[in-house]
Amino acid sequence: MSRQRPQVLGPVVDEQTRCIHYRTPLDVIAIKFVCCGEFYPCHLCHGEAADHVAEQWPVNRRAERAVLCGVCACQLTISSYLGLGSCPECAAEFNPGCKLHLELYFQI
Repeated sequence: MSRQRPQVLGPVVDEQTRCIHYRTPLDVIAIKFVCCGEFYPCHLCHGEAADHVAEQWPVNRRAERAVLCGVCACQLTISSYLGLGSCPECAAEFNPGCKLHLELYFQI
């Protein structure tokens, strides 16, 4: 199934949303930032490209689709992403190290 891939802003280095900051084989997600509604590969990309300070997704909005799988363009809810280690559509594995800085994107 072919999906419409949203634009991912910032210094993206490939079609699977890797960026200049995070570009391992497992760095294949982009996050829609709640402050602007735009997808960026990481908090550093947002900090460099956006003209505002990043905000965290509130806990009560975890049902929103805010995580993009760069492999298949599936948009996951925040709750789904937080509970998974891979994409439910294409099985692409996500970087487990991302869980070390979830607070940069989501209220914990």
